[in-house]
Amino acid sequence: MDIRVRAYEEKDLPRMIQIWNEIVEEGIAFPQEEQLTYETGKQFFAEQTYNGVAINVEDGNVCGCYILHPNNVGRCGHICNASYAVDKRYRGLHIGEKLVMDCLIQGKKHGFGILQFNAVVASNIHARHLYERLGFKQLGTISKGFRMKNGQYEDICPYYHEL
Repeated sequence: MDIRVRAYEEKDLPRMIQIWNEIVEEGIAFPQEEQLTYETGKQFFAEQTYNGVAINVEDGNVCGCYILHPNNVGRCGHICNASYAVDKRYRGLHIGEKLVMDCLIQGKKHGFGILQFNAVVASNIHARHLYERLGFKQLGTISKGFRMKNGQYEDICPYYHEL
């Protein structure tokens, strides 16, 4: 399967919203609890510094996406943050890795010096192994920092990577 990552286009929004909502609905990775509508999704993605999409070149289908934005302002404005979403039908095909690698490039292109993840859920071992393989450093563990969909609390692990 030939997967390419590029900047999003407005035509990608319905699939991006669908994939994003899939992750929100699972309730085990993103902090959001509300589903995006087309209107709120269009605004949400427009507010980001950069949005990347993973495209299956064979059929043109959007199979994943990511957002990149500042993690803070002012004296900490050189630190960015990102979130990644892969359609569940495409998981296990290294699409997340392509998204993260593109994000590292885009973060630097957009003038950031550090990419930081604030809340990687400890049980998300696939993401954690990917980040560590790509050179991210874990900053520690925040006990019970994430409320899972079932109401239980899970530890989170902040990560960072110098760009």
